[in-house]
Amino acid sequence: MSATPDPAGAARRRPDVTHLVVDDALRAELGRLAAVPSLLVASDYDGTLAELVDDPALAHPDPTAIDAMSRLAALAHTEVAIVSGRSLHDLEQLTGLRGVAHLVGSHGSEFEPGVVSGVREGDLAVLDRARSMVEAIAARAPASRVEAKPASVAFHTREVDPDLVPELVDAVATGPGSLAGISVKRGKDVIELTVTDATKGSALALLREQLGVDAVLFVGDDLTDEDAFTALHPGDVGVKVGPGATMADHRVPDVRTVAELLHALARLRADT
Repeated sequence: MSATPDPAGAARRRPDVTHLVVDDALRAELGRLAAVPSLLVASDYDGTLAELVDDPALAHPDPTAIDAMSRLAALAHTEVAIVSGRSLHDLEQLTGLRGVAHLVGSHGSEFEPGVVSGVREGDLAVLDRARSMVEAIAARAPASRVEAKPASVAFHTREVDPDLVPELVDAVATGPGSLAGISVKRGKDVIELTVTDATKGSALALLREQLGVDAVLFVGDDLTDEDAFTALHPGDVGVKVGPGATMADHRVPDVRTVAELLHALARLRADT
């Protein structure tokens, strides 16, 4: 026997994304992505899934955003990834998503624990020298922080007197940043010196190839996320979080909206 149509029930089951604080174009893109055969949802961490804070160790993720990523990962033909400048160890500890999401640390040079891709013979000696030089510069500004990573060293200036920051950052860029084999990456309140050529763009390209997805959504807020936005293909969607020039086609204001966006996509895709 055929079931009696229940328009009211159908309306209740249809995901409601009208409350989402995004423009109509992005809302339409979410609906399109929800229907692609296979999808990768990738995101930066700091400033995207977690609020920016003075002490990076205290940058705990937005619980709603993590829940949304978990819900997306549980859907058929849907992959999720977090691609960050943080070390892979940090991502595992902070997100709790090991085994759920593809975690990629150090701007794409760490895909699995204990393995740093793209590091050549002699690179670690150069990195040690750069780290020592950065620490000497940091001694001039006690509020600064030096973070050692497997393939890089980061100089954080979030808590430094703003009047001192340009001089300190320039000293890092023109001093240790000029060593042979060192590449310089600039981000929000940080300058990072690395010995690999990996970028968030190359990481996204590798994930696409490995997973064989039909489309990618990437969300990020930092300057280094621009590498990922420029690596997107036609049919992919890039979303910039917060102000600033960007190659992304869409923008949302904050971490809370990112969480709402991810939940909306999860609801839409589950209903498709």
